[in-house]
Amino acid sequence: MVLREGDLLWQPTPEMIANSHLTHYMHWLAETHDLHFDTYAALWQWSVTHIEDFWVSLFAFFDLIYSQPWQMPLVSRSMPGTQWFPGMRLNYAENIFSRMTSQQPMMLYKAEDEPLVSLSWQTIYEQVNRLAQVLREQGIQPGDCVVAYLPNIPQAMVAVLAVASLGAIWSSCSPDFGSRSVLDRFSQIEPRVLIAVDGYQYGGKTYERRAVVAELQNELPSLEHTILIPYLQDHTDGLRDTVLWDAVLAEVDPPEQITFAQVPFDHPLWVLYSSGTTGLPKPIVQGHGGILLEHVKATAFHNDQHRGDRFFWYTSTGWMMWNYVLGSLLAGSAIILYNGSPGYPDLNALFELAEQSGMTYFGTSAAFIHACMKADLHPNKQYDLSAIRGVGSTGSPLTVEGFDWVYHNINSHLALESLSGGTDLCTAIVGGVRILPIYAGEIQGASLGAKVQAYNESGQPVVDEVGELVITEPMPSMPLYLWGDDASMSRYQASYFDMFPGIWWHGDWIKFNERGGCVIYGRSDSTINRQGIRMGTSEIYRVLHTFDEIADSLIVDLELLGRQSFLPLFVVLREDETLTEALQERIKEKLRDEVSPRHVPDKIIQIGQVPYTLSGKKMEVPIRKILLGMDAEKAANPGAMRNPESLSFFKILAEQLYDII
Repeated sequence: MVLREGDLLWQPTPEMIANSHLTHYMHWLAETHDLHFDTYAALWQWSVTHIEDFWVSLFAFFDLIYSQPWQMPLVSRSMPGTQWFPGMRLNYAENIFSRMTSQQPMMLYKAEDEPLVSLSWQTIYEQVNRLAQVLREQGIQPGDCVVAYLPNIPQAMVAVLAVASLGAIWSSCSPDFGSRSVLDRFSQIEPRVLIAVDGYQYGGKTYERRAVVAELQNELPSLEHTILIPYLQDHTDGLRDTVLWDAVLAEVDPPEQITFAQVPFDHPLWVLYSSGTTGLPKPIVQGHGGILLEHVKATAFHNDQHRGDRFFWYTSTGWMMWNYVLGSLLAGSAIILYNGSPGYPDLNALFELAEQSGMTYFGTSAAFIHACMKADLHPNKQYDLSAIRGVGSTGSPLTVEGFDWVYHNINSHLALESLSGGTDLCTAIVGGVRILPIYAGEIQGASLGAKVQAYNESGQPVVDEVGELVITEPMPSMPLYLWGDDASMSRYQASYFDMFPGIWWHGDWIKFNERGGCVIYGRSDSTINRQGIRMGTSEIYRVLHTFDEIADSLIVDLELLGRQSFLPLFVVLREDETLTEALQERIKEKLRDEVSPRHVPDKIIQIGQVPYTLSGKKMEVPIRKILLGMDAEKAANPGAMRNPESLSFFKILAEQLYDII
């Protein structure tokens, strides 16, 4: 029988329902607050209607630590500018270490061609204590920025916890990001300390990064110190004001216990980056308290993590899912880190890791699942995957066929939690609900505390109709502000609230059904989403402008539910220039080096002209809609164009696109 969207795939057993955090929470609300909910829908409705009561309840239910209570939960519900829990003082890292235990490891780590290692809570605690003292002696104080250019290694987790313990501000990029992309991010926040590697391995190949580290030192005038984690060479030659990680941690004399700075609820914890279509990447500032509440809620209630679980998500330090993995420690699970390619030596690498580590939650991307399907993989025939009771899929929409593959090729008793959210809130806002059935191709529902709806163009909520994903009530993990924004928060306002004033606009297409389930249909704007990493088109254009041969360019992301991911780059060449194979390779290589390997175009196509509006804006969104199948007359208004004749090429291309892909 052919599986269709909405077909029932899985139902939780009575035991699963009884043991879930959601059920425990509903019982607790009944016993302590005389609040009685028989369904998830009723619980969700309460959580987004009585938002102050919901978020307050999490402090007691999860036994979170704070040194000074709040004056009130919420000053106002107006967005943007919502202020949560004024007067409160706490520390995110202290709450992480409140879960410290000798009964299970804190993390397990696997790198390519290296054995799996287990790291205890005590080991990590001691390293965090030492690094915090190093940073303290380097003059780092609350509010200072410490940045990292690191792969997904245990030292990165040590570093973020040490920085947070001081009340300093963390920000990280993966070493597969080129120097231009890193500088576009770090230069905005003026870091005082850089923690970096001199190289990394990916796909069995070694990549030198010492030259990039030197460039970062030269181009970041605020930088005072660098801590180098040597991967290729055990020295600091060619780098200024640099010490080696192992040596400096060994030399320092730390206090007996970590001193956790007690900071306000809205004190900055880290800066993440989300790119738009113009300008530099948005530096998104998120706070200690908001991330604490959101991550314990999300990983406990929606991923159903418990003490004894082993939580994995394939990610890099440049994606918010890395921060989310850290947050899963709040739910009591151990975390599993993998440093390398998911396809090395073949696509079974992560399934081998699952067996070796006793993984109970396998977090991945729709792109990886679809790659496994294409390769005709059957991992449960080679590996014992029976411990996996949850699979998470994010980064892009997962097709019905992807759902089917997971149940047939990993195991049939797991909960497949397709989820979606983003960097801007550092969480999933629609995702898993362990006490509900799972239907093919469908996300189970909106997360607690997240009043997510689909809006039509008139700003009205719709059901069984594709609309813009919006959030109509504030959430604590919404950005405190965008770094460098003006006093009126004009960039923040323009990024999230211009389309529907006072309503958070997320930039995705979504459809809800009558039972509360939903399907994401891809980005509604022109941001490029590749394997969960969002990159603004402006970052691509800055690199392309350095080519003398290119007069103009247009890039669109054709990721959409049910289609293979495809990223075409359209170029207008200067007179007498030709789009040779050599030029294409130079373009791809420079984008790979200066932006990231994920954002190299799948195909480069020469065109006569880029479509522009009368005001001179590239028409990325209308062209994307045309290439995804929308009628050209609905997607673009020729009367509002500077060069309406340019549309004819894209109309023809849309009809041929499947053959090109």
